[in-house]
Amino acid sequence: MKKFLNSIFLLILFISSCSKKETKKLKNTLVLSTSSDPKSFNPIIAKETSTTIITGFIFEGLTRIDGVTLEVCPSLAEKWEVDSTGKRWVFYLRKDIFWNDGKKFSADDVVFTFNDLIYNEKIPTSSRDIFTIEGKKIKVRKIDDYKVEFILPEKFAPFLQLLGQEILPKHKLENIVKEEKFTSSWGVNEKPENIVGTGPYKIKEYRPGEWVILEKNPYYWKKDKNGNSLPYIEKIVFLIIPDPNMAILKFRIGEIDALSIRGQDYYVLKPLENEKNFTIYNVGPSLGSEFLSFNQNVNAKIPEYKKNWFCDINFRKCIAYSIDRNAIIKNVYAGFGTPQFGPMNSSCGFFYNDKIIKYEYNLEKAKEYLKKSGFYWKDGVLYDKYGNRVEFTIITNNNNLERIQIGNIIQNDLEKLGMKVNLLPIDFNTLVNKLTISFDWEGVIIGLTGGIEPHGGKNVWHSKGQLHFWNFGNKRNYLWEKNIDSLFEEGVKYLEPHKRKKIYDRWQLIVSDYLPLIYTANPNVIYAVRNKFENLKITVYGGIFHNIEEIKIKENEDI
Repeated sequence: MKKFLNSIFLLILFISSCSKKETKKLKNTLVLSTSSDPKSFNPIIAKETSTTIITGFIFEGLTRIDGVTLEVCPSLAEKWEVDSTGKRWVFYLRKDIFWNDGKKFSADDVVFTFNDLIYNEKIPTSSRDIFTIEGKKIKVRKIDDYKVEFILPEKFAPFLQLLGQEILPKHKLENIVKEEKFTSSWGVNEKPENIVGTGPYKIKEYRPGEWVILEKNPYYWKKDKNGNSLPYIEKIVFLIIPDPNMAILKFRIGEIDALSIRGQDYYVLKPLENEKNFTIYNVGPSLGSEFLSFNQNVNAKIPEYKKNWFCDINFRKCIAYSIDRNAIIKNVYAGFGTPQFGPMNSSCGFFYNDKIIKYEYNLEKAKEYLKKSGFYWKDGVLYDKYGNRVEFTIITNNNNLERIQIGNIIQNDLEKLGMKVNLLPIDFNTLVNKLTISFDWEGVIIGLTGGIEPHGGKNVWHSKGQLHFWNFGNKRNYLWEKNIDSLFEEGVKYLEPHKRKKIYDRWQLIVSDYLPLIYTANPNVIYAVRNKFENLKITVYGGIFHNIEEIKIKENEDI
């Protein structure tokens, strides 16, 4: 608390010490919060949202995804062409783009980003995996100063979406790469003027534990219809506030302009909307997921009879029918949630299949599936057909209260069927080790981030994927898993969206039928935003400020 109040005091002092002219500019400021300090300002090696929430305003890619329509749109590239093979792409770059230090942007920067950074084996970047197709690199070549050629080893439908990949400046980083210092470059101690992007903002100041301040990029290429330079907002201040309750308090008293809130926060803030001049936006189910899964690995360190339960589709269908998703929505998400039954939901847009199998809460139907596999009850206790009592342990990470609450509800639901369920919250790193290395687990409640492109989940759904934790490598030789492997390999080879949708519809249907992951519910995405902005287009995918360059602060509004 003392640290945060000190941050506010310093911010006020910073503003009051400016000249009148500077203060007028500072009034055109967006104030947000972030729960932790950025780990870096280097988008190539960034892996945490505390970094990307900042760098997203500083860097751009050749393309971008519209936060409302979810369509791929031009960005640094004004247009592109693909040949009849679907493998050769040519991108035509805009000629009016400058880096925020005033240097001209060109094809050299694009080629440098791919060939010298992404495909540099000495640089630890997840982008290399994304742009490696069937084990092969994409060939990237400069045709002229504003034209770049990409030769793909195979057709790859998500290619355009993935070109939102940030492009970095050759003139600032070429020597750093040659000296093999790139991995440690652009850290949090870097001078702000050395961090150069083409995006609408650049870094002005960073004070650890206090704030990150971004200011308008004077060279930004976008203009409004009247020819005025964008963005309209001059500065963005990120106050570093680890405690979400403190962030809500600061929003209530007007020191933060917008924030993401939990369901339970809604009932605290809603009565204050008119008095405090803000609006709450409930924009729909989150793109992520929360689910229960059972260990089906051949070499799992659990008794064989338990492996037999977990590999039994009737057992898994019983569990799916036994979960009271509405109770989870009511008690965990304070009523702000949506039942989930598959790996995508309505917020994912085009590729979502709403015809998947849905398992409404029904204990009688759950019992029917148990009986199909020979389970029976004695004195209210459930046994398998060999006389083993049905008892197992579900692990989850101990730093996630919502998952623990979900676990308690599932535990209570399954005990109604005569099962004995032990809920064991453990350290997250220990949990990951059990899932991916030791295989010493029975059930787990965990979640995954989601997105609008199905291929983004290949590392989960392909049997060779690093997150295919319930049955690594398909050693049980399930036909349905082989079918999913084939679908993910086929899905990237068609550039026509309607052909791809048929493929991924089939994948979602298979998942809902065989239930390797038994989904629970999605919390809704809820934002509280002060009524001081024009041109907001808030969505689940884009968030509040995906069109930051178009957003205005109304006249006479202060920070």
